[in-house]
Amino acid sequence: MITRRAALVAGTGALAAPALAQGSAGTIRIIVPFPPGGSVDTVSRLMQPHLQASLGANILVENRGGASGALGTAQAARAAPDGQTFLMVFDTHATNPSLIPNLGFDTRRDLAPVWLLGTAPNMLLVHRNRPWTSLAQVLDAARAQPDRISCGTIGNGSLAHLGMVLAQRAGRFSISHVPYRGGGPLATAAMAGETDLYAATGTIFVEHLRQGVLRPLAVLGPRRRAHLPDVPTMAEAGLPGVEAEAFWGMLAPSGTPAPIIARMEEACRRATEVPEVRERLTGIMGIEMGNSSGAEFGRFLDRQITTWARVIGENNIRPD
Repeated sequence: MITRRAALVAGTGALAAPALAQGSAGTIRIIVPFPPGGSVDTVSRLMQPHLQASLGANILVENRGGASGALGTAQAARAAPDGQTFLMVFDTHATNPSLIPNLGFDTRRDLAPVWLLGTAPNMLLVHRNRPWTSLAQVLDAARAQPDRISCGTIGNGSLAHLGMVLAQRAGRFSISHVPYRGGGPLATAAMAGETDLYAATGTIFVEHLRQGVLRPLAVLGPRRRAHLPDVPTMAEAGLPGVEAEAFWGMLAPSGTPAPIIARMEEACRRATEVPEVRERLTGIMGIEMGNSSGAEFGRFLDRQITTWARVIGENNIRPD
């Protein structure tokens, strides 16, 4: 029996793929499964006008936050595979399958990888009103008073959160985790100094760093960041094996015709080659460009999902 979804794919494959491949008028929505102000929203809106120029279509960035990105992702997974809906994801896309028992969709089966923008290591930062100037000082204080120091992240199960779980195991200390609901809310909280520490990518803390509101203590990655050469990695600071690199990428509903996916992948690649876009992404936001194909992104996601499922299971991490 031919399913409704299969029939829809067959129909759109004949109509939508040639139209998009040639650059057609219409509206394409990019679902951002987080509130405005975070890195996924920033990346999507930065690329928006350039995607419009390449595709000859109106690009609508639609914020659908909630459940660490799962609510907006579910909406994309259920959308018709007609080339009118795409999804920009962040690292929680790889942790949600293990963290949220009833997602309402299958991460691998219901979404097709389109393009991987790139990666960036998470960082540990301290608010300027707190007394610590090094990770060693934070560790001493946390060991002296377990759970007294607070650390904000974009949400429970985010890679920054999981990276800090690994750090606590490696360093034998305990801090209090404060999950926010996305990068925008976390950035606002950081300006106000609501928590002591912040673990996230530097992409949402550009102004905080420029103004000296936050001081970086360590990088949760395999190497130092080029524009912050004096900030050590966790391993250099005495906590080996603590790495958590964020990523940004685009997906489409499963069944979206290959020509449509290929056209969007090429449009994304072109958008990131615009000098001012690339400077913002790499020089300011600190993203290490990957510009990987959908097939490469799919393999990358498989590795990420497997790796972080193990960390979540071993540490009994639960959703908010």
